[in-house]
Amino acid sequence: MTRSSTLSETIQAALLRLVFALFGALPLDRASAVGGWIGRTIGPGLGVSRRALRNFDIALPDLTESQRQQIIRGMWDNLGRVAAEYPHLTEIRCFGPDARVEVLGTEHVDAARAANRPIMLISGHFGNWEVGCVAALQYGLEVAQIYRAANNPAIEAIMLALRQGLGVDPIAKGASGARRIIGAIRAGRTVAMLIDQKMNDGIPVPFFGRIAMTAPAAAELALRYDCAILPCRVERLTGARFRVTVSAALTLPQSGDRHADIAATMAQLNQQLEEWVRDAPEQWFWLHRRWPQS
Repeated sequence: MTRSSTLSETIQAALLRLVFALFGALPLDRASAVGGWIGRTIGPGLGVSRRALRNFDIALPDLTESQRQQIIRGMWDNLGRVAAEYPHLTEIRCFGPDARVEVLGTEHVDAARAANRPIMLISGHFGNWEVGCVAALQYGLEVAQIYRAANNPAIEAIMLALRQGLGVDPIAKGASGARRIIGAIRAGRTVAMLIDQKMNDGIPVPFFGRIAMTAPAAAELALRYDCAILPCRVERLTGARFRVTVSAALTLPQSGDRHADIAATMAQLNQQLEEWVRDAPEQWFWLHRRWPQS
């Protein structure tokens, strides 16, 4: 049973609706620019930015102070833009003459379809991570988007309606969600999943040379149902323009040791995420407690 929102939570949700309404009233490019300005102006001074600095010490310890501040400012610019772009996601065209998204690697999607393999698009919180699902939908895939439900029920209702408005089948993580994910795979829908956040009851997998508790669901499902795991990177190019790159399907290990195969698969995925972060650190969400030390 879904609990009722407290007064504080109701106020938070009302503020979110107001923010979305204000950004939604602006043209997309203008909204993105204003959101970026707000993010990079206010964000670096917030206390939570200290967590990003701790994460730099773990993942990128050789950064200079100037580089650290530049990455934080760029991260907040990106996050501000993501927030401002939410009301405009249905406007973002990924294919055709008016496309503002460059999509690469669709041949890997076609190969998985031709082999009649279920598809899993695996990514992290890079660029505007929602654009990956937008591109998949516009390419003709039926998408089941796995997400972490908001703690605030009123905000969860807003975000659920937004995702449903895009055309995805949103599935919240959890026991009941796991059954729905299996149903989606069996029904031939593409599963889209972000795997770069800490899961306390996950498995220990290296990430930037340090152990990070990692959700094993992507590997478990892929090995069980012979899914094609396609890493999917979303990059912000300039403003509200993006590149989505779908990589070739991972080669799934088949050692016969289920636990070892799951760990090896997740290690491959963490390595891919690490390469993306090193390439464009300002586009990753550094504010999460990814490692025990952070």
